[in-house]
Amino acid sequence: MKNFILSFSILFGMLFFNGLETKATPAQTIDSEYVLLAQADHDDAAAHIEGAEAHADEEHHVTPAWLVIPFVVLLLMIATGPLFYEHFWHQNYPKIAIALAILVVSYYLFILGNVHAPVHALAEYVQFIALLASLYIASGGILIEIDKKATPMANVSLLLIGALISNLIGTTGASMLLIRPFIRLNKGNIQAYHIIFFIFMVSNVGGSLTPIGDPPLFLGFLKGIPFFWTLDHNWPAWIFALLALAVAFYFIDKKLGRANDDGELEETTYTNKFSLIGVKNFGWLFIIICSVFLDPNVIEGVPAIVYDGQKFSFLREIIMLSVAFLSYRFADQRAIKGNEFNFEPIREVAFIFIGIFGTMMPALELVGTFAKSPEGAALISHNTLYWGTGILSGFLDNAPTYLNFLAAAMASKGASINNIEEVRQFAADGYHDSAFELMAIAIASVFFGAMTYIGNGPNFMVKSIAEQSGIKMPSFFGYIIRFSLPILLPLLLLVWLIFFAFA
Repeated sequence: MKNFILSFSILFGMLFFNGLETKATPAQTIDSEYVLLAQADHDDAAAHIEGAEAHADEEHHVTPAWLVIPFVVLLLMIATGPLFYEHFWHQNYPKIAIALAILVVSYYLFILGNVHAPVHALAEYVQFIALLASLYIASGGILIEIDKKATPMANVSLLLIGALISNLIGTTGASMLLIRPFIRLNKGNIQAYHIIFFIFMVSNVGGSLTPIGDPPLFLGFLKGIPFFWTLDHNWPAWIFALLALAVAFYFIDKKLGRANDDGELEETTYTNKFSLIGVKNFGWLFIIICSVFLDPNVIEGVPAIVYDGQKFSFLREIIMLSVAFLSYRFADQRAIKGNEFNFEPIREVAFIFIGIFGTMMPALELVGTFAKSPEGAALISHNTLYWGTGILSGFLDNAPTYLNFLAAAMASKGASINNIEEVRQFAADGYHDSAFELMAIAIASVFFGAMTYIGNGPNFMVKSIAEQSGIKMPSFFGYIIRFSLPILLPLLLLVWLIFFAFA
């Protein structure tokens, strides 16, 4: 109970505590300016600090607390729009997301005179959406057909295979690739719990081992966390959670799996074979995976633009988007039609994340400022980071939640999420217990993303595909009450007790 209370304290404190003061002290302003130049040479940084001292009392240079409101509004609309005002939301979400982003970015550019933060946000958005779109489109050109009897063991095997694949092509790619084969495998007997466990295992928990696996981890990679860090640190919790879910599903499927059996008199003959249509798209997926490593901060010699002390190269993104176009242009049309492929899911993600990346800048700053204060630093531990990150990841989107709590954890130790070298030191346990805290953030953001339909991008997509196939899915609150609370929450509690509580 203590950790739950501390988690909620962090949640409200980080967003609103710092808002009690509308004007930063000179020291705070100087510190904020210094972070922006953390990677510049010492002389330039010192000169900039002197300039900051001269203007420390100018209020218009301070990011006001109210500027976080567009970010909160957007996240609340993402959560409630598809549920309570679906038609309005479907028609207007691009306009809403862009308008809120323009509001915040304009304030930064024309009121605060801060160009750096919007430029960084734009670069990270391009990197983020290029990976997501390329994986989604390339996977859509692969059709898997399975001619096998649906048994609990066959279903468990497919779910575990999907969980493993999600680390190679992302939870979005794996969900797109396998949800329809999973439904076809259980045709005539498919039930809501099949889809829910697919969301648990393939669309969320499975993608915990690589930055490709889930959007929060990829954002961490872009910030400077080494590619194989998640594999080195997350695999014990990953194995435990997947095995626990697999066992739970096996017994549930064994008990309920024949509930809709129509009692056919003739035994269906199965070949126990599976076929692939669109095999060449695996080649496109391989190119996408290889291009992830074309980062100037990872490989020396990659062409890059140096801006504000950081290296940016869009060679990787150009390759990804080119592959997305080519993989669709030359895809096997039988696979496209068999998968009922369309661009609406990735279109929705693209517009919504324009809004998220554009509006979350003030939230990140407020989190960092609060975490540097004695009150904020006292609240932050691996336990509160696990529950705080998890609670928000379940009911909002886990990608910005990950960044917010990573920024808080780093700022509490005097480090900045905008300094790639400090991010690497944080991941390498360069600060007291920092690697352990990062593990709590990473695992919570991915695992808790399965708590609701809105916790992670693929969740709603899988739900939509299931409903198009005629499966009656639970409502938003039905999902939570019937599945998340009795099945997933006890597992998340066990993960905390085993891996974090007594460490």
